[in-house]
Amino acid sequence: MGLRERKKEKTRVALLDAALDLFLEQGYDSTPIDQIAEAVEVSPRTFFRYFTSKEHLILWLHDQVEETMLEVLADRPADEPPFVSMTHALRAQLRTMEYATPDDVARFLKVRRLLDTTPHLAHSTFARAVESERRLVEAIAARQGVDPYESPLPHLVVTFVMAAMRIGFTCPADPPDLQKIVRRMEETLQLVERSLRPGWDT
Repeated sequence: MGLRERKKEKTRVALLDAALDLFLEQGYDSTPIDQIAEAVEVSPRTFFRYFTSKEHLILWLHDQVEETMLEVLADRPADEPPFVSMTHALRAQLRTMEYATPDDVARFLKVRRLLDTTPHLAHSTFARAVESERRLVEAIAARQGVDPYESPLPHLVVTFVMAAMRIGFTCPADPPDLQKIVRRMEETLQLVERSLRPGWDT
């Protein structure tokens, strides 16, 4: 990453951090974009260079998960069984979470707290997850050379693997603990692997 890219990333993260703090302090709906930009000493116009809306701020972390998984899928061997490819994609994201910096962990936990207290944001996150799963289905279908609207296999593969992520996020930790969430995801994924009959994903 070059100097310009590092500066842009620093501004993006600063906007995200400022927004999360303001959302948790005074409420998501009560926080205007102008106030977020002012907290980082940039203009609202600069804000919109990084995010399309306040909601996009929250969904941006989700976008990074999708990007990681699609990149891993694209790099997997073409003849690899689809379920194996999907488990590698999810585990790549788990490793990213496992080795997150303290700032990354704090950011993640703030987003979770915000979703717990802002129902319409939780709904938007669910809708965004559905979009991500559709793109993952399309990626698996393309690797298999099948029509995602005709073949059930890509849907089953993605559903099984992403269920492990959803179950992980329901980890009953209070306060939420990112490492416990990661472990729960890995344990659930291993359970899925053990439950599948040999040859199911070939």
